[in-house]
Amino acid sequence: MKDKMYAKIINAWCMYDWANSAFATTVMAAVLPTFYSAVAGAGLPGNTATVYWGYTASISMLINAVMGPILGAVADYLGAKKRFLALFAVFGIFFTTLLVLVGTGQWLLASVLYTLSYIGFGGANVFYDSLLPHIAKPKDIDYVSSKGYALGYLGGGILLAINIVMILFWDKIGLPSQAMASRLSFVSVGIWWAVFSIPILRTVPEPPVPEIEGPRLNPFQVAFQRLSSTFRDVRQYSELTKFIVAFWLYNDGIGTIMKMATIYGAEIGIGQTDLIAALLLTQFIGIPFSLLFGKLPKFLGRKRSIYLALGVYTLISVGGYFMNTAWHFWLLAAMVGLVQGGSQALSRSLFGVMVPKARSAEFFGFYDVSSKFAGIVGPALFALVGQLTGTSRLSIVSLVIFFVVGGLALTRVNEEEGIRVARAANAAVT
Repeated sequence: MKDKMYAKIINAWCMYDWANSAFATTVMAAVLPTFYSAVAGAGLPGNTATVYWGYTASISMLINAVMGPILGAVADYLGAKKRFLALFAVFGIFFTTLLVLVGTGQWLLASVLYTLSYIGFGGANVFYDSLLPHIAKPKDIDYVSSKGYALGYLGGGILLAINIVMILFWDKIGLPSQAMASRLSFVSVGIWWAVFSIPILRTVPEPPVPEIEGPRLNPFQVAFQRLSSTFRDVRQYSELTKFIVAFWLYNDGIGTIMKMATIYGAEIGIGQTDLIAALLLTQFIGIPFSLLFGKLPKFLGRKRSIYLALGVYTLISVGGYFMNTAWHFWLLAAMVGLVQGGSQALSRSLFGVMVPKARSAEFFGFYDVSSKFAGIVGPALFALVGQLTGTSRLSIVSLVIFFVVGGLALTRVNEEEGIRVARAANAAVT
């Protein structure tokens, strides 16, 4: 019975990746960037739409980066990880659905609605990720994290496939225009995200909260006290801190490729059909390779497996500089599918094994900050280089530095020591 309940909880947790990956694929990566370029940004000169999209992505990341650790500490103190997850998911779903209102030339409205929807998406992910070390056994954490990404690829890929059919055959299904088909795809994301969020909210238990001596304080006051304490005690979690720096660096490149690929492809003349269909290929290649990466640490170790992924990303960035035709984009999209889910899943599980459980939401808030600051610097640099040079080719190749420097920083992380410190912290509160 215990094994069945454990499996049910794991599956329910993984299903949230299935739910919210619809936003990552249709809104963040595939449909909205091309819609932003062709419809919302219609009339903008040159590569201005690409530049504005890069700044939009950076601003949305910055807001999430500031909020993440504070809200994570509040959730830990109140024992409210699931409540915060639900709150931010509903917020993101609402503003994602409102993207249906964006019309021709309304790039500012598109930017505002995307920013608000991303706040919900990114905020909910803090609390979703923070549940991982509570529900997964230490020996299973790599595979559980990877399974979540695999289901995310499958769920996001299925809805993206439906949306591609709707966009390509808009006239056959009675829609007035292809732009309207794109708008309705945003509504489909909101519905998908809402329906498939139900299992995690119904099945996954709220982690227990350690006993608190004395009167309860204002949770935000406690949050700032905890964050201040975390910064003061950073030496105690030095390996975790080193990893956050490394992740911040290499995830900068990963996140920027994901967010800027389609709008970059549109800029150099690749059609919307090829751009979206190639990203669908990424999704379905990502399913088996995410699961493969979940097994790979048993043979290579977590860090070496991540190095392998970063090597592939370096080749992708260099290849992006030379990209001219649709089949180039298809090839690079396939290469992304080989490593994207695996690199992110193993990063999440490596962080998870070095996190003290009593402060998991707080620490995953910092993890989310590293992810969000990566999303700030990368797209902003991409946009700035494109603005200064008038082309985004140098923007894409400049991402190589993040993979190289991030990989070098990861070599400084002592995984075993980080796990030892986390276990000692766990023992101190039990």
